[in-house]
Amino acid sequence: MKINHIRVSNFKNIAEADLDFSPKVNCFLGNNGMGKSNLLDSIYYMSFCKSFSGMTDTMLIKRDEEFSMIDATYSRRGVEEHLQFGITRGHRKSLKRGGKPYQRLSQHIGAFPLVLSSPHDIDLIRGTGEERRRWLDMIISQADAVYLDELIRYNRCLEQRNKLLRDHVADPSLYIALEIQMDRAAEYITSCRERYVGEIAGIFNRYYADIAGEGESVTLAYHRGTDVPEMPLLELLERNRHRDEIIGHTTVGPHRDDIEMLIDGMPMRRVASQGQCKTYVITLRLAQYEFLRGISGMMPLLLLDDIFDKLDASRVEKIMEIVTHDDFGQIFVTDTNRLHLDEIMRRTRGDYRMWLVDSGRLTPIE
Repeated sequence: MKINHIRVSNFKNIAEADLDFSPKVNCFLGNNGMGKSNLLDSIYYMSFCKSFSGMTDTMLIKRDEEFSMIDATYSRRGVEEHLQFGITRGHRKSLKRGGKPYQRLSQHIGAFPLVLSSPHDIDLIRGTGEERRRWLDMIISQADAVYLDELIRYNRCLEQRNKLLRDHVADPSLYIALEIQMDRAAEYITSCRERYVGEIAGIFNRYYADIAGEGESVTLAYHRGTDVPEMPLLELLERNRHRDEIIGHTTVGPHRDDIEMLIDGMPMRRVASQGQCKTYVITLRLAQYEFLRGISGMMPLLLLDDIFDKLDASRVEKIMEIVTHDDFGQIFVTDTNRLHLDEIMRRTRGDYRMWLVDSGRLTPIE
C-alpha cells in the first residue's frame, strides 16, 4: 500500500500543503517545532482517525481558522482509493472513503495499516501499563475487527461497572448483567493478546539481535494482572466486588494486564540506558510492521519521526539497512540532521524525495 498524494489545509501549523510522494522514501528536514511531525500526523490521522500527539480534534485546527481538511489518494491492493477527512469547529469530524462517510469510524481501523516510531515511544518503557496495552490494542485492532468490537464492548461495560461502584449501588443483578458481558469479551481479548504477543516477540528478538548484536538478551511477554490467571473473569469479578466497592473501581480484568519488557532479565525501565531503550522501542515498531504486513497482506506505511537521536553510529547504520530493504514499503522520515537523510536516500534503490519544513511550509529540495 502507498499514499500517492496528500493535500493538507489548516492542520496544526500547516496552512496549506500539496504533496506528491515517492513510492519508497520521503524525507522531511527542518529544525524542531517547524511542522515536520505535523505532516506525519496528518498521514497518521487518515489511518487511525486521531492524532498521535494526543491532541483533541478541535486542537488540530490551525489557530484562527474554522476548519481543517486532509485529502489523500492511495494505491491499495492495486486499486486507487480516496480518503477525505474534515473538522469544523462546533461540528463532528467526518471521514469519507470514496466519497461515502463511515457509519462508525471504528470500521476504518486496519483498512490502511500504518506503523509510527517517534520519541514518544519511550513511554512504552517508562510509562504505565495503560501505554503498553494501548500499543498492543492498536496493533491487534488493525489485524482483527472482532477484537476491536470486543474491546469496545468490554470498555463500555467496565465504565458502567465503575459507575455503579462509585455510586455505591448494592443491587447484585446490575453487576452480574455487566460482568457476564465483560467475561465474554475478556476471554477473546486475552486470548488474542497472548497469541499475538507471542508472535510479535519472535520477530522482535530477531530484529533486536540484528541491531544491537548478540551481547544483549531482551524479553517481551504478556503478563496477566491477577494472581489466579486460570480463574474465569466472571468469578474474579464476583469475588472482588466488595473490595472494588471500597476502592471505587474494578481491580481485575484485561484492563489491568501488562507487557513485560526485560533486558538481561531485568526491567528495561530500571536498568536500560537511553540507547538501549531507544533501540528497544524502535525494534518493537519494526516487529509491529512485519507482523501487520503478514496479517494484512499489504505493506503498511512506515513513519519514522526523529528516531536517530541517542543512538550510536553502529545502531543507526543497522536500522537504515533494515528499513531500506525491500521487505519495507513506503517510508516517511523526519530529522534535523541532513546527514542521516542523505544516507537513507543513498541506500535507497528506488525513487526518493525530500522537503525542507519551515514554520509549516514545505519546500521541495532537489
